[in-house]
Amino acid sequence: MLAGLLAGDVLDVAPALLGARVTHAGVTVRLTEVEAYAGSADPGSHAYRGRTPRTEVMFGPAGRLYVYFTYGMHFCANVVTGPAGEASAVLLRAGEVVAGHGLAAGRRAGVRERDWARGPARLATTLALGRAENGLNLLDPATDGHLELADEQVPAPAVRTGPRVGVSGAGGDGEVYPWRFWLDGEPTVSAYRPAVRRRRG
Repeated sequence: MLAGLLAGDVLDVAPALLGARVTHAGVTVRLTEVEAYAGSADPGSHAYRGRTPRTEVMFGPAGRLYVYFTYGMHFCANVVTGPAGEASAVLLRAGEVVAGHGLAAGRRAGVRERDWARGPARLATTLALGRAENGLNLLDPATDGHLELADEQVPAPAVRTGPRVGVSGAGGDGEVYPWRFWLDGEPTVSAYRPAVRRRRG
């Protein structure tokens, strides 16, 4: 069931992952916020211009982790989706720690519990996801990490949508797409920041 879901269109997969649980290195996070990235159809995607050594994992198969380093200091994690050969992924933006609290507290020392996984870099730190986990198969029970869907699907009225954080859109013309999905009323959802357009010198 999970493999079939992840092989679907990223805009269907992303909201379906809300409430799902991701486990790695002794900590489990329930996802409360995600973003969809649609590969070659999406200028906001790392895979917009095709395959590179960095984006190879995004081309499948679905269910792998795409982990990347950003701003020279943080890792962020995505679940690869769609059919093999077509790059798309869901960024794990935020979540609630539901197991492994002691380990999570040690990894996020001095941070209040609500903020342990509130934001993609914080979530990756809490789950101890880094460069070594790039390509990790979340569907293989033999690996240290795995993904489980929620016991019950989140009702549609509880799901909110809006622009992705810090991404101008998918049209290349400044149009903003509502490809960020989150659970309404969840305190672990990250703060929204609009994209900042940079002028070329």
